[in-house]
Amino acid sequence: MIPENLLISFGAEIKDYKAEAIIFREEESPIYYYQIQKGKIKLNNYTENGKEFIQNIFSDGHSFGESLLFVNRPYPMNAVAMVDSSIFIMPGQNFMELLRNNPEISLNVYQCLAERMYYKYIMLYNLSFQNPVSKLKLLMDYLKSYHDDKTPYSFQIPLTRQQLASLTGLCVETVIRTIKHMEKDQILKIERGKIYY
Repeated sequence: MIPENLLISFGAEIKDYKAEAIIFREEESPIYYYQIQKGKIKLNNYTENGKEFIQNIFSDGHSFGESLLFVNRPYPMNAVAMVDSSIFIMPGQNFMELLRNNPEISLNVYQCLAERMYYKYIMLYNLSFQNPVSKLKLLMDYLKSYHDDKTPYSFQIPLTRQQLASLTGLCVETVIRTIKHMEKDQILKIERGKIYY
């Protein structure tokens, strides 16, 4: 999102996280801007019975958690490295200065935040569905919307069945059963365990 040389010029440093490392926890105060150089990060919460709910997954080039720097409220989620990851970390006040001095970057950040709000609306709407096919189809439609080729089976879903379950609020067994049903109905295709939509 923000060019690496610009991040560095405003005081960003790279920090390495091992898989499963916690980057920030729910209820902590936001003080840094985070942008992934390489790796994969999930934002999650846990229900009272310990079930994980994944809010979003980010990878190379994406930032995460920056919206809370604008409102100075505690994080309502955790950020966890899914794989070994290298992340640019920049103090929040430096991030704000970067935005003030670079209006074109500000527009990119606002567009990114608007895209994330759209995703949240989609996922909130998804919670109203009872039918697991509808839940999975809505999520897959959203993921595929960023892919140029819209022909059937042209997009490989970049999530595991567990991640699909955590993002939709379904149990893994239901996701597995539903995906098999969707394949039978030719909504998607499975090749060597990979889902193509």
